Amino acid sequence: MTVRKATIHGHVTFTPGDGVPITIPEGPVELDEAEDSVTLGWEAEEGVVGSAALPRLQYEQYLQAGKIRLSD
Repeated sequence: MTVRKATIHGHVTFTPGDGVPITIPEGPVELDEAEDSVTLGWEAEEGVVGSAALPRLQYEQYLQAGKIRLSD
């Protein structure tokens, strides 16, 4: 896996299992990239970490739309 930093800009969601889509808050995230998915991690609130796994195709769509912006 490759770890990168990025920022969420706009409406980005993930769907846990068969559940309802959950919004990932705008702001900095860490990306753990695998061949078929990307896991995003962020600080949901002080001392609380949020995490979501996106299928690679969904991640690429958010990236192309500018909703996930990679840090240099």
